[in-house]
Amino acid sequence: MSAAARGPPLAQEDLLLAAAYVYDAQYNRNIPFETSPQAVRLYYLYNHWTMQATTYFFIFVDLFLAVFEDPAVYPLPFLATSLVEVLCLLVFFGRLVHFAKVTPRNVFWKDTKNICIMMAILVTLIDLIIYGALKISNINSIRWSRFLRPIFLINFAESRQIRRVFRSIRNTLPEITYVFLLFMFSVLMFSLMALKLFGDRNLRTVEGSPYFTNYLEIVFDLYVLVTTANSPDVMMPAFDFSWWYSLFFITYVVINTYLFMSVFLAVVYNNYRKHLKNEIRKLAYMKRHKMIEAFNILKVKEGTEFVVKEAQWKQLVKQVAPDISTSHRELLLRVSDEEQKGYLDKKSFVRLADLLNIQVIATRIQTHPLEHWMPRVYNSAVSLVIRSMVQHKGFVWTYDVIILINAVFIALDEENPLISYAEWVFLSLYILEILLKVYTYEPRAFFAKTQFWNWFDTSIIIAALIATILNASLKSASQYNSQQVLDIVFILRVLRLIRIVDSIQRFRVIMNTLINIVPTMLTFGGLALVVYYMFAIVGMELFQGKIQFFSRNSTAHHALECGNPALKDSLFARAKYCKNNFNDITSSFIVLMELTVVNQWHVLANGFALVTHQAAKLYFIAFHVVVVIMIINILIAFILEAFFVEYSLEKSEVETAIERKIQELGVGIQEEELRDGKLIDNMETNENDLGGEGITKKKSQGLMFKIASKRYRTVDALLQRMFEAEILPEDDGPSVDEILNLSPADVYPKNPTFDSTA
Repeated sequence: MSAAARGPPLAQEDLLLAAAYVYDAQYNRNIPFETSPQAVRLYYLYNHWTMQATTYFFIFVDLFLAVFEDPAVYPLPFLATSLVEVLCLLVFFGRLVHFAKVTPRNVFWKDTKNICIMMAILVTLIDLIIYGALKISNINSIRWSRFLRPIFLINFAESRQIRRVFRSIRNTLPEITYVFLLFMFSVLMFSLMALKLFGDRNLRTVEGSPYFTNYLEIVFDLYVLVTTANSPDVMMPAFDFSWWYSLFFITYVVINTYLFMSVFLAVVYNNYRKHLKNEIRKLAYMKRHKMIEAFNILKVKEGTEFVVKEAQWKQLVKQVAPDISTSHRELLLRVSDEEQKGYLDKKSFVRLADLLNIQVIATRIQTHPLEHWMPRVYNSAVSLVIRSMVQHKGFVWTYDVIILINAVFIALDEENPLISYAEWVFLSLYILEILLKVYTYEPRAFFAKTQFWNWFDTSIIIAALIATILNASLKSASQYNSQQVLDIVFILRVLRLIRIVDSIQRFRVIMNTLINIVPTMLTFGGLALVVYYMFAIVGMELFQGKIQFFSRNSTAHHALECGNPALKDSLFARAKYCKNNFNDITSSFIVLMELTVVNQWHVLANGFALVTHQAAKLYFIAFHVVVVIMIINILIAFILEAFFVEYSLEKSEVETAIERKIQELGVGIQEEELRDGKLIDNMETNENDLGGEGITKKKSQGLMFKIASKRYRTVDALLQRMFEAEILPEDDGPSVDEILNLSPADVYPKNPTFDSTA
């Protein structure tokens, strides 16, 4: 390495600070932190995965306490659960103190998240003390602070994705409120018309109760009709009286179910996309701001411009990504310093976060063991033919056909001896497939951690072989015998058909979208957990013990009425919904899931209203509005945006210049031949993870590099790259305060590409 590339020695404190900025840019963290050496080290500790895992562990322990608290699935003494909760609160407080040590004081106290956590800790402690004192005095009370437990999941810095979804809901509320008020006005108007049309005609429901004589009940029934849960039951008494009255319900459904619900989705999607663009814009500018901060720490004067020397860049990358190999690091340097000048300007340096975020799969080139042990046999003409055959696409297609035929045989009568023997034939063919592949491809490459399908196929075949042998030897006659296990294994085997679907380009867009939305689905899972938990806690306090479940042969009093005489002759009791209750947290979650599905949710609402008060229906309406109208529509909006992005990428083949450069450099970097940070020039390319279609010449030991498929990039990351492409390289962007205060109404900068994504 030349002296010009080395540059002046870099202080450890400066290196750690610059690396912290790059870390934040790489993972899109927007935590303002103190820049003193002690604060930076504390910041590293705060972001360490063990600290984050510990925080999440105690958050879920705190949430899981509801399983052991009254009303409990597995009851524990109050002292035990309260001690565990106090321990969780201490951990949360310690995490908050740690956060306060790394952030500026004025920033910490202005952050609403921190205030929420402190208030939740204080309120929970007060509630524990009051509840414990009343329990000692044998006075029943309510643990009302349990409703606040999800606040810890939402407000810690690690949960920024969940907070973003909540912000989407909050930002959507003003717009959706107007639509909801207009929708409710329509429901109220139609309810009034229904009362006047049907109230005086002495009509009866199937249960024998008066039909549409109570205005509030009419409002509820027509609201339920919007969800189609009580259609056509709610219409039948009027329809039986005169078919003309069906026009009233048809008009109502068209206006409220199809028009208003579509408008709800349109409003939610429009606001979601608008605020998503604003969020992505903030992330893009904060990312660039962090990288410029790191550049300013490391920069030195080179002629008329400021640059970062190669040696300092390598130190930084080694600090930020210590696990990547020397070859991988040199590959990144080659991309950044294309002309090999020994330094990087600001434009090249700020791309480092993108470089580190590109998943590069490194595969060491190794010779097949059989080539060492039996070189003549392995390289013989017959062996070359076998290996060429296995590497040909026709081999894959042949086994896809075999899988299809096997799927047909699985559906046939397993008692037929021919079918039973056929399973042995298919199993033998699958074993032969694996043996041929292991013979053709280097075993360690074949079973690499990135080769999911190879592991999947081999595991299924081994399980099938074991189950088949057990079935043949034991001839078990029990209900759950080895034959049923074997059937399950073969059904799993048919899942390989996904690979056939993936080979069709039209289907690949859908597959890519499904894969890309998985990380965000976890975010929506966290959101659903928060909402379900809050409604479950409220539901248990309102309805626990009101409905009981009894076994079919129970002789208990009012067993047929779910333990409550108020349910006598009700549809709830006749449908045997007694197990749908709020008597513990698990039952509550199941009921809420049934309400999310919507079907028969009015039966559940009416049942709980009968055992409490008609006002209880407001609880179920509120859940429907929050979950079905708000959250589900936001999820649909995200999926729509994901599909728009995927279709756009499939048509335009969007790739960044960084990725194209890495693909040009490709593979063939010899780890042991690296000297003085230089890459060897004789690089080779390889389009297949395990080798090309033909038998290539013998390769020397080294590493093969390959860019991970586009399907493993999240939609958010793709949207962010599309926006970053519109930022000029010399544009440093607005200040941090301006970035944080950006609103969707701002037009800085104009972004026609992003606007036209959909």
